[in-house]
Amino acid sequence: MDGRLNTTHISLFSALFVQWQRAGFKSPFSVTRKTLMAFSRIASIATYHKCINELDEYGYIRYQPSYHPKLGSQVYWPACWEV
Repeated sequence: MDGRLNTTHISLFSALFVQWQRAGFKSPFSVTRKTLMAFSRIASIATYHKCINELDEYGYIRYQPSYHPKLGSQVYWPACWEV
């Protein structure tokens, strides 16, 4: 029901959910841009960064980028979603 979100946000959020599931529903969990872009079918790096930053800004996730080429960025789910 959030009018700020579009299909790209939903696709990226779905990719994040799958990665969270693969991480055993632990928060934080590690993600890579390459994996998330492939899973969500986002072709543009600029679009990916815009969407993941907006998901963080809107409170759907907390995103902590890693600027290290080998280490993944950290994503935190809101506390109410913890399993």
